[in-house]
Amino acid sequence: EYAIPAEDARAMLNELAQTGIIEKTRYLVSAGEHRWELDVFAGENAGLVLAEIELSAADEVFERPVWLGAEVSDDPRYFNANLARHPFSHW
Repeated sequence: EYAIPAEDARAMLNELAQTGIIEKTRYLVSAGEHRWELDVFAGENAGLVLAEIELSAADEVFERPVWLGAEVSDDPRYFNANLARHPFSHW
């Protein structure tokens, strides 16, 4: 990782950035011995809430909060790039 010069950053945004804006607010929530990142979406993705946890290993045991829903990590509809192109409100 390194600091990107402003001119390079502008060029990357102009050439590589996809259209569509993802609006969300991230909340940090502790549950058990872990910290969850909750993304509450707005705009065209309003109504969508995603929870993410960082584990040290795929088989690490963690407490499942009562508010936790289905696992969607491997569902490409929930990737930010896809939410920008195909918002949750259009599903």
